[in-house]
Amino acid sequence: MGQKIAFTSSEEKIATEARDRLIKIYDNCALEEADVIVALGGDGFMLQTLHKTQDLSAPVYGMNRGTVGFLMNAYDEKGLIQRLETSVEENLNPLKMEAITTDGSVKTALAINEVSLLRAGPQAAKLSISVDGKTRMSELISDGVLLSTPAGSTAYNYSANGPIVPIGSDVLALTALNAFRPRRWRGALIPKKSSVEVMVLEPEKRPIMADADSRSVKNVARVNISSADDIQHQILFDPGHGLEERLISEQFN
Repeated sequence: MGQKIAFTSSEEKIATEARDRLIKIYDNCALEEADVIVALGGDGFMLQTLHKTQDLSAPVYGMNRGTVGFLMNAYDEKGLIQRLETSVEENLNPLKMEAITTDGSVKTALAINEVSLLRAGPQAAKLSISVDGKTRMSELISDGVLLSTPAGSTAYNYSANGPIVPIGSDVLALTALNAFRPRRWRGALIPKKSSVEVMVLEPEKRPIMADADSRSVKNVARVNISSADDIQHQILFDPGHGLEERLISEQFN
């Protein structure tokens, strides 16, 4: 094949042992020199790997050594070269989060799955939501709200009863977390090109944290979210087992 492979793994024993075995079989190179990166772990580790390698040209092929493994391929030490040669590439755009805290500092982060705002105290969150500068909901009382990409729509979003969004769709899922007011409001689908602003009402009384793929910012006053179309994460899947097939299958399980 001639391709250079870089193996990386989570710190779980099952993943590190798999990495050591695969290196003995297929050799290993530095991430910066790789033509393809093989990530061993679960979905959380895959997200970490994609963020870590976003400035590299090599795509990432995951093999599941975790729990769910929605973003991963099945683990098998045999035939890896052929699997890499026949794999299908999916390109994902992350979300960009800009969080402004109550002291005026600005924190930015990227999220491949979702950006979520979560209550950080005993009282429910009180939020205002604007889309492209127009207020769409002046007051949402809930445990929080999240904005999900299609790739992330089967993760936290789906657990919160949000919709599964097909890969390639030009929409994002805005999902309420246990909405109290308005009653039964569960969210909306919005265009991918839209910019979403969530204002925190009464931030001192009702503290809120913002989270982008498990990277958290405390005491936020306002969060701006938009699609980072200038960034593409490249993921490889075995033929017939790509994200589109997984999203469809998930809805019938």
